[in-house]
Amino acid sequence: MKVCSFLPAATKMIYDMQLQHLLYGVTFECPSPALEEKQKVVRCSLEGKKYSSEEIDKIFSASKAQGRSLYYVDEELLQQIQPDVIFTQDVCEVCQIDTACTAAAVAKLEKQPKLIPLTPQNLDDVFQTAVTIATALGSEESAYSYLSSLQKRTDSILDELRSHRMPLKRVMLMEWMAPIYNCGHWIPFQIAQAGGIDMLSNPGGDSIVTAWSKIVKYNPEVLVIAPCGFELERSLEELHLLTSKDEWGQLQAVKNKQVFVADYDLFTQPSASTLVDGIELLAALFHPTLFDIPARLQHKCINADKHIAYATT
Repeated sequence: MKVCSFLPAATKMIYDMQLQHLLYGVTFECPSPALEEKQKVVRCSLEGKKYSSEEIDKIFSASKAQGRSLYYVDEELLQQIQPDVIFTQDVCEVCQIDTACTAAAVAKLEKQPKLIPLTPQNLDDVFQTAVTIATALGSEESAYSYLSSLQKRTDSILDELRSHRMPLKRVMLMEWMAPIYNCGHWIPFQIAQAGGIDMLSNPGGDSIVTAWSKIVKYNPEVLVIAPCGFELERSLEELHLLTSKDEWGQLQAVKNKQVFVADYDLFTQPSASTLVDGIELLAALFHPTLFDIPARLQHKCINADKHIAYATT
């Protein structure tokens, strides 16, 4: 069997479940070591270019309005691979290539692969995609072993929160800074499992543009900034888009130095293992008296107050 993964989350789970020997093609955004070991079949016209948050939003909005995709398939390479299965997605045509675009590319192949869309809406759906992937690769038991280990990690957090009767923290997680987007799909469920509640979020649905005045009125105790597709350093470059806003200094999260910037792949990269990493990080941010940030995740998050202090010295 030959498999291609057209979304990084599926690639990560294939590696997590030790099934990468079946994987032949990936996208340009897939995690290491896939990029070193597998052929890059999916590319993007913005690849290697650097735009501001506002510019990226305008480019993708215009592309969507015109009915065209910024992603494309290397059809010659795909023909060489001749995959039996391709994993794709329909959650967001902005973040990754979608099933329709994939179908158009594979229609020209001599051998027609099976397209399997992975379209989770909530956290349980993400875990179920691991079963879908492993079953398609003939190794369903790999998924159950994988998910069992992840379940133990999330259960331990919930047990600790319950035993201490910890109140929920009023939080907000931003998926984009300009314009500001709230969080949606599985992220509100991550927040809940970490002992928080985000009343501005859209559980199980798309993230949407959220007015600054609404955020000021909501006044979160903890603010987590994790723009989709941005690693920590990239987000810090544009943190001024928020800190320069009127009433920024009045937010409770700012006053109490509880504003954090984090890598996107803990939240908007819906791999089961990375989302559990995100839950563990959030638990430590929301309830630092109970949890510490795991050592392996400490480089993926920074307190914004520390960054601002360092940048001004």
